[in-house]
Amino acid sequence: METARDPAAVFDEFWELWARLRADSRVPGSVVVVEGERDRRSLRRLGLRGTVVLVHRGRTISETAQHLAATARHVIILTDWDTEGGHLAQRLKEFLGVGRSGPDLEHRRRLARVLRGELVHVEGLYGWALRTAEKGNRSLGQLLETAEADDERPTE
Repeated sequence: METARDPAAVFDEFWELWARLRADSRVPGSVVVVEGERDRRSLRRLGLRGTVVLVHRGRTISETAQHLAATARHVIILTDWDTEGGHLAQRLKEFLGVGRSGPDLEHRRRLARVLRGELVHVEGLYGWALRTAEKGNRSLGQLLETAEADDERPTE
């Protein structure tokens, strides 16, 4: 029988991974790939400011991959953690892996490990983070404000 996880520890682990994803997404030439518009909105609400490309945007997966290969240096795949999202991630990996270092699936894997099946759709990430932060006596709003201020601070 699995014991309940400490919400504060779960949120802290999520926030550390999220900070890494936010930083990686801001590197010039980086693109985060999600399935749909609601996924993008959830990421934006969590402070992700980098380029976000939608898979379901009237193109085939092959066309989307060709576009990404031509325009992006670093592709971070963040599809849902369900069967369809896994298949999409795998297909994109196959299309993008030819002749280059391949897409980044590590953020998707690490987030799945933190979420442990509590969430399967990227669109629910903001709500999950908000609830988990509150359970762990954290303020998501305050953390987002601090992160936003850090993003705007010039680098030396």
